[in-house]
Amino acid sequence: MPFKTLHIPTADGRAHAFAAFPDGGGRHPGVLMYPDGFGIRPVLRDMAGELAGHGYYVLVPNVFHRHGPAPVAELPAYIGEDARPHVMARLMPLIEAHTRERTLSDAGAYLDFLTAQPEVGAGPVAVTGYCFGGLLAVRTAAAHADRVAAVAAFHAPVAADGPGLLSLLTARVHFGHAESDLTPEALTELDRALDAAGVEHTSEIYPGTVHGFTMSDTDAFSASGLQRHWERLLPLLDRSLTASRASR
Repeated sequence: MPFKTLHIPTADGRAHAFAAFPDGGGRHPGVLMYPDGFGIRPVLRDMAGELAGHGYYVLVPNVFHRHGPAPVAELPAYIGEDARPHVMARLMPLIEAHTRERTLSDAGAYLDFLTAQPEVGAGPVAVTGYCFGGLLAVRTAAAHADRVAAVAAFHAPVAADGPGLLSLLTARVHFGHAESDLTPEALTELDRALDAAGVEHTSEIYPGTVHGFTMSDTDAFSASGLQRHWERLLPLLDRSLTASRASR
């Protein structure tokens, strides 16, 4: 599986990124993948490679590029209960500094870069994200409705900006929530907001999961939760990126 290290021009300097894409040449549907709050690290490379193996060009940016190249904080190989407080103390100020304005400034640059790559086919793209990155994915899809055909977010605070953000979505949506993150009542309220906005969506709580369940290098990991994530994400992309796939 080919991987490339890249630098994306943004209004605030170059953002380090990497891309994974299928071997053998050709052009493929593009997917912008936002990492969780721990940022770019080997598990994100694994996940991008898995997705690329299904026929997608996957771009993963360092969203904290204003603070330096990835990794912006030293991370242990396994982020367990003992390591988490120290890691979060280092990263939380960066997460809090990544405002909606910064998100939108970067989002256009990421999409411009992604769609300009010679390995990416014509047509709309998809955006996916994890935890904090899931909110960035929703903001990106809402701001670029003409370019994004599908958005998926997992264990993410997708309603953090309120129903006004959701009302701007035109992409197909899947939200996969951790059982520890969302009550059934909150899920019902979120679904009502998506229905009111006319958004084609699935939104569900993954049983037996806690926040961060997709990340195999943390103590939150759930193998069944990760598998369910792939079972929801891959059909969403396949349905939504037909035009890009046809251009290969």
